[in-house]
Amino acid sequence: MSQRDRESFIHLFAGGIAGTAGAVVTCPLEVVKTRLQSSSSSFIHAAASTRHALVTDGGKLTDHHHHVRHVSAINNSSSASDRHHNAARHHQSRVCASTILTRRRPSILAIPQCGLSTSVQSISIWQCLKHIVQTEGSRALFKGLGPNIVGVAPSRAIYFCAYSKTKNTLNTVGIIPANSPLVHILSASCAGFVSSTATNPIWFIKTRMQLDSNANGRMTVGECVRRIYESQGVRGFYKGITASYVGISETVIHFVIYEALKKKLLELRQSSPAAKALAAGDTSAGREGGKTSRDFLEFMAAGATSKTIASVVAYPHEVARTRLREEGNKYRNFWQTLLTVWKEEGKAGLYRGLGTQLVRQIPNTAIMMATYEAVVYVLTNPASASLLPTGTGN
Repeated sequence: MSQRDRESFIHLFAGGIAGTAGAVVTCPLEVVKTRLQSSSSSFIHAAASTRHALVTDGGKLTDHHHHVRHVSAINNSSSASDRHHNAARHHQSRVCASTILTRRRPSILAIPQCGLSTSVQSISIWQCLKHIVQTEGSRALFKGLGPNIVGVAPSRAIYFCAYSKTKNTLNTVGIIPANSPLVHILSASCAGFVSSTATNPIWFIKTRMQLDSNANGRMTVGECVRRIYESQGVRGFYKGITASYVGISETVIHFVIYEALKKKLLELRQSSPAAKALAAGDTSAGREGGKTSRDFLEFMAAGATSKTIASVVAYPHEVARTRLREEGNKYRNFWQTLLTVWKEEGKAGLYRGLGTQLVRQIPNTAIMMATYEAVVYVLTNPASASLLPTGTGN
């Protein structure tokens, strides 16, 4: 195997491992995010029922305010037997109302139900997860994991390999200043285009499976493929590809910021007194080019920070892509979908599910970037791998 082939394999392998690790850990949050982005989200009804929950009283359904008035009537009752009977019934109602109020407590991770009636306030990520488990079972938290794993390994492998090769080529040619932001922009754009085109059918199937909320039976991959093909043909598997291409802007922002943060962190490390003392000593020869566990913690921080910024800036394309992958013909193309969501749900509708996306993306990207850098480093410098646990105090 030539040196170029070996380098390509290393980046392919590292990208696949990194993507798989992040996907498995954060799959439940991916399911919640996809459901929230959908126009037919079951969480809408869950939030509405929590907000407008009714208390059963003597065969009549009354809201919480009517329940309070009913309690006052109980206190003014002159009948001892009625008091006893109503007190017992009141206790049951308080338990029910307490549950409702507990569900409505403000949450740090509350997700605004953008585009809904103002009477529907928010539902937390925990409530979303609980709703899925209660209505569909715990296995539903991992719906679409199969296609996700099948898709994420080649997708990340292709992406990181294309990014690395494009960056090396641009740096070698010398037309553009080496490792400049423009190099990173072009590299990320090329990698995103190749990866999105190659793996869009897999992500389309994954999204359809995650949107399936049928509690009676799980949709299999084969059934999902058959239904898509019968209704839309081969072109159906590429529905939403335009949104994916627009989403390349997110990866561009992500990698430009990531590379800049890596460079800045390296400069800060090298300018520290400890680094200068180490560089002046004889021990530096054996550690030249080596990385420590602190380096990979910094990779995690840089990856999480850059992805958070990129996700917030480019998030509307995610909502549009999910809507385009829903069953039905309401959403026809990318721009029509954005306009429809804007008109029907307002500006905030384009950011529905962003809270879950950020909570999922931060650990996902941190795990993925650190794993990728670690695998590349270990395979490229196997003799230096023993240095990884050391140097955390540098």
